Amino acid sequence: MISITVNGRSVEIESEMSVEQLLDTVDVPPNYLAVEINADVVPRETYADTIVRDGDDVEVVTLVGGG
Repeated sequence: MISITVNGRSVEIESEMSVEQLLDTVDVPPNYLAVEINADVVPRETYADTIVRDGDDVEVVTLVGGG
């Protein structure tokens, strides 16, 4: 098991995985817009190739509507 932080919440996952796999593993709303790992924005087209590692701080930014 490795420990990461997702949106300020400590999460344990079985092993290192891609951002794409992580989004399927943790409870993330489907309307997410952006992912950051350790304050670096991860381009959507690299989600399958970008690996989340032990100790990483992951932020998932979601759309909030307003008017």
